[in-house]
Amino acid sequence: MTTERQLLSGIRVLDLTNVLSGPFATLHLALLGAEVIKIENPTDGDLARKLGCVPMYNQILMGTSFLAQNANKKSLTLNLKSADGKTIFKQLAGTADVVVENFRPDVMGRLGVGYDVLRALNPRLVYCGISGFGQTGPDAMKPAYDQIIQGLSGEMAVNGDERLTPLRAGFPVCDTVGGLNAAFAIMAALFWRERTGEGQAIDVALLDSIMPLMGWVVANLLIGKQQPVLMGNDNFTAAPSGVFATQDGYINIAANKQEQWEAVADVLGLAELKTDPRFQERDTRKKNRKALTPLLEARLRDHDTAHWVDVLNAHDVPSGAILTLDQAMHQPQVEHRHTFGTVDVEGIGSIPLFNMTAKFEKTPGTVSTPPPKLGEHTNEILGSLGYDDGQIAAFREHKVV
Repeated sequence: MTTERQLLSGIRVLDLTNVLSGPFATLHLALLGAEVIKIENPTDGDLARKLGCVPMYNQILMGTSFLAQNANKKSLTLNLKSADGKTIFKQLAGTADVVVENFRPDVMGRLGVGYDVLRALNPRLVYCGISGFGQTGPDAMKPAYDQIIQGLSGEMAVNGDERLTPLRAGFPVCDTVGGLNAAFAIMAALFWRERTGEGQAIDVALLDSIMPLMGWVVANLLIGKQQPVLMGNDNFTAAPSGVFATQDGYINIAANKQEQWEAVADVLGLAELKTDPRFQERDTRKKNRKALTPLLEARLRDHDTAHWVDVLNAHDVPSGAILTLDQAMHQPQVEHRHTFGTVDVEGIGSIPLFNMTAKFEKTPGTVSTPPPKLGEHTNEILGSLGYDDGQIAAFREHKVV
């Protein structure tokens, strides 16, 4: 991996995480040039190695779920329940800048390698624990998966409409947002360390992480005393704003400003609606959206989605097609932004993986090496700690690595 002019060049991260929230956090550090050492159990490693839609990849412990989150990383197998495994881990922690784990809050302490132990070895260490509910509190020890957090956060309760609720998001939004939150927090802690020389512990909870994303809805409830209204694909802040039927499918229209609404009416040849008392003002228009939508759709069905996207955008009304996932991944703007990089994976071939989505002028972050095979870098990493081939062979024989 190239480390020249990378933001986190020289930063070593010990990644003990599994499946999604933690690996997504450390992926961002790896894309920015950190040396991320993924520490996995010697038997079968990260559970995500067995998760995915291609059984053959799961069998070789390179499932698509693992491939998606683990580019640019190294893999070290290590049995942390063994005495030698704990010793090796402590040695590594003495050389590391960051440790990330997403176990239940008591696991690292019971293994004898919790933050208090590691801090004594390395006061500059940034230690991030990611969990469902946080390191303390009445629910801290409860198990948590993404959908459990979606339900407990209220997120499922504000999705859908009167016909379909509760409704989960179509991807693990709590895990991914929790991972982003952790990556942000780690970067902030590294910045603090640059100023003070001090490491610190970070406690990231998935439940905490998802709630601020509902900020407007929460503010309406806690400040404005307005309960959420289930509106499906409509935007509660404005009308017309949401999904509308066209000749060949659907279009998103976001006429959030008064002048945008008036432009919609003019473009559709419905200028009389601008002075209709049901639709003239923003707040009354919102209340009468169910009457407004069929009037608009009657005209929108005259042409296909592509026509209306071009016409409405030309009149400064934000509009867009509703693409399939495959169409979305191959649209020209995504290609222009180099959203994906390509790497060759042994036994699988060339695969597309996400690059760093933030585009840094001087320190870009890109996919440069494939997700590692289980234990691929064990010899390299142990050798860097001073262990010779004979010692490493003995560790393998005793299932330490």
